[in-house]
Amino acid sequence: MKLDNATILSCLQMATATLAVLFLIGWTGQVVSHPVHQAHLSPPLNDPKTHENIQKLSQHAQRKELEEDTSIRLMPRVDTDQDHMEICCLHANILNFYLNNILRKYSEEHPSMHPLQSDLHRVSSDLQTRGCNVTHYHDHRHTVEFRRKLERMEGDRGINKAVGEIDILFTYLHDFCKEPRAAAADKN
Repeated sequence: MKLDNATILSCLQMATATLAVLFLIGWTGQVVSHPVHQAHLSPPLNDPKTHENIQKLSQHAQRKELEEDTSIRLMPRVDTDQDHMEICCLHANILNFYLNNILRKYSEEHPSMHPLQSDLHRVSSDLQTRGCNVTHYHDHRHTVEFRRKLERMEGDRGINKAVGEIDILFTYLHDFCKEPRAAAADKN
C-alpha cells in the first residue's frame, strides 16, 4: 500500500486538530479547577506581616491564659452557608468591638500592638467603606453571644481570652471579606 502526500497531509492535519482539542480540554479543566483569585476588601487582610503579627499577639495572650480558660471559646463558629458578605460584616462588627473595647486595654502588652491596631483600623474603615454597616450587626446573635461570654469571664481574664482569639477573628475576616466572584473576574 502506497501513501501519497495528500493522504499523509490529511492524517497530520487530523492529528494536529485532535491534539489541539485535547490541549484545550486539559487547559480548560485546569482553569476550572483553579478558581479566579478573589481580591480582599482591605489590603491588610492579604498582608503576610499583618498575619504574622496577629499570630504573635494571639500566641502571646494564649500563653497567659489560665488552664480552665483553654476550653472556652468566645468567638462563635460561622455558618459557611450564609452569604459571605453578611459573615464579613458580622465579623467587621466584632472587629469594631475589639478596637473600641479590647485592644485599647491590651495596648501596652505586646510590642507589635500599635502597628497592628493601625492595620485593624484600616480593615474596619475599608469594610465600612465597602458597605458593612457594623451597627446593623450589633444585635446579631453571634455578636451578643460573644459579648455575653466575654462579660462572664470578667476583666483582664476576658480581655486576655479575647486577644488570644484574635487569630480566629482575623481568619474569618480574611476568608469571608472578599470581592464577589463576578467583580473579581471582571478585574482579571
